[in-house]
Amino acid sequence: MPRSGWLCRVGPYEAHPATEAGMGTRVHLSPRCYALYILLKYRRPVRRRKALRTLGLLLASLIVLGLTIWSTAALYIDFPVVKLRVPLIALYVLAIAVAWIASRRFSFALATAAVGFVVVLVWWLSLKPSQDGDWQPDDQNTAWATVDGDKVTIHDLRNCDYRSEQDYTCSWETRSYNLSNLKHLDLAITWWGSPWIAHPILSFDFGDQGHVAMSIETRDLVGQSYSAIRGFFRQYRLIYIAADERDVIRLRTNYRKGEEVYLFRTTATPEQARGLFRQYLDRINELHRRPEWYNALTNNCTTNIAVSAAASRDQSPHWDWRMLLNGKGDEMMYERGQLVTDGLSLPELKARAHINDAARVANDDPNFSTIIREGRPGFGGGQ
Repeated sequence: MPRSGWLCRVGPYEAHPATEAGMGTRVHLSPRCYALYILLKYRRPVRRRKALRTLGLLLASLIVLGLTIWSTAALYIDFPVVKLRVPLIALYVLAIAVAWIASRRFSFALATAAVGFVVVLVWWLSLKPSQDGDWQPDDQNTAWATVDGDKVTIHDLRNCDYRSEQDYTCSWETRSYNLSNLKHLDLAITWWGSPWIAHPILSFDFGDQGHVAMSIETRDLVGQSYSAIRGFFRQYRLIYIAADERDVIRLRTNYRKGEEVYLFRTTATPEQARGLFRQYLDRINELHRRPEWYNALTNNCTTNIAVSAAASRDQSPHWDWRMLLNGKGDEMMYERGQLVTDGLSLPELKARAHINDAARVANDDPNFSTIIREGRPGFGGGQ
């Protein structure tokens, strides 16, 4: 005997075959009950499709918003004709709005935003940096080097004498070193403000021939200062500053306010230190011949160190999120065994590595490099 569903009973209507799930029994439903059956059967898939469509629209909206924000920011910051920046941005945003209103199809607005983004990106990538400019005195020259067997000569090595952060006299020197004397690689890290952001400076120890500090920075024009937002665009040239430690380190310990400097000895072998130093020499010569844009995400102080260190070992860079949030770089290097620790925990090591007080005592002493290392983990008798 046929069984009816609990929502509908069999009546004297035109038969509509349907199968109850799991019953294996055919029943006859009225048109009204059959419609209800279909509605219940497909209700969830319909809701699922609507949810997926809503999610897709939300994702597309975020994409359009992101492309529009970047494109308008690039036009506002990097377009060379200042008076045309706002009109160009207005036209760009208007084009996307018209595409949306006229078509009433979000896919067309998304396509318009993508095309606009590509046009702006192609223009943006065509911007080329120049060596010409009214540079600040401490960025006046770019270092370059020659290698003759074991002998390395660095030209335009910076050695500024500071009276205050903004009052200084820079001399640009030529110094020679023997690669065979390069025994150690040291790392100075400067923190200011946020613990997530820092600036690393590598220092190559040539023993009696002294130290060569290498600081990767922005090359600033007169009146130009660093902006975290502008650092993502084409506003600054990249510069490798080869300098005396009494310049780039003492500037940060003795003259800049709120900067704390920590000096670590790395576990790099002499061969590894020499390989990295050669990579640095190649890089400063490249930049001396052909300038590059600095970029806070892709071409900055930390990413360049990672690329050069990997290249010196014929490896690919081992990327880590702490290369971008480089204030945690000491933590990363500690975990990787790249710092000499003398058995100390990272907080203990960092406390012992703080050099601001020692640097202020040493000030312009010719033995500045020796004094700031005395008693630090990894430096033995203050070498």
